Amino acid sequence: MLSRVAETIFWMSRYTERAENVARFIDVTLSLALEQGLSIQGQWDPLIYTTGDQEIFYERYGAATQENVIKFLTFDLENPNSILSCLRMARENARTSREMISSQMWEELNKFYLFVRDARNDSYALTSPYEFFGRIKQAGYSLEGVTTGTMSHGEPWHFSRLGALVERADKTSRILDVKYFLLLPEAHDVGTPIDIMQWGLLLKSASAMEMYRKHYGRLDPKAVVEFLILNRDFPRSIHFCIRRAEQSLLAITGGREGTFANRAEQRLGRMRAALDFVSIDEIMSQGLHEFVDNFQLELNEVGDAIYETFFAVTPLGERV
Repeated sequence: MLSRVAETIFWMSRYTERAENVARFIDVTLSLALEQGLSIQGQWDPLIYTTGDQEIFYERYGAATQENVIKFLTFDLENPNSILSCLRMARENARTSREMISSQMWEELNKFYLFVRDARNDSYALTSPYEFFGRIKQAGYSLEGVTTGTMSHGEPWHFSRLGALVERADKTSRILDVKYFLLLPEAHDVGTPIDIMQWGLLLKSASAMEMYRKHYGRLDPKAVVEFLILNRDFPRSIHFCIRRAEQSLLAITGGREGTFANRAEQRLGRMRAALDFVSIDEIMSQGLHEFVDNFQLELNEVGDAIYETFFAVTPLGERV
């Protein structure tokens, strides 16, 4: 498989996963605003910082009002991480690798992109935000199902899966960071009904509430963190994503778990092993924000290693 084609499939999946997860960030913030009635400024500033796009946002928009943040994170083509920008790039990557993906995938992605593009020209996202972002999440589910059900599970599919899972692991960690930056309570608020309600909304933003209830029953902050980070069976937990991403990586390279033949295998295997043996008590004693921060740095290194291993063009003089 040509590295150029593998890269377009990898990034097609990363971009579509990113678009869906930005919708999740906005959705949970809208829910918090509705439930708590917090000030607009207090609600939306931290979301911009959590997505990492604060410099370009404040340069272009100034105040972090609900309308400004929704426009910036959803439709602004000058923001490379907006939903519309991500879907446009995913569509372009899909177009250049049409021979490797199914026609159903192409049609589903096209519908996804056109839905968001057309919404840019009316007030739907601002007047009916819950319905709009709910439809974005549903479009993400549909595309994932079509990809799994219509694409042969060979090398191209594993690159697609690898991209989606790496992106999903990153965004689940950022959903937890929303709690840290946006919702970090005063000491006297920990364990109160408001604190518990906020953790519940975070579970809902990851479509995790029902499965969490089946595992743990009542809401408990420590159990929520354990579920979203360490659960091995829930498809949006960090541990699940990293383990399955490693499986796809090894399917591509022909490697074995516990060994490595390139930097991508080494980095991803090291992350998986760390998650295999860390406990929730160790995470909480280290500090949730510190754990998430370190995880995101390591995941960036995984992304760099995947690029170097599979996609980078090595000059002839440097080949061994």
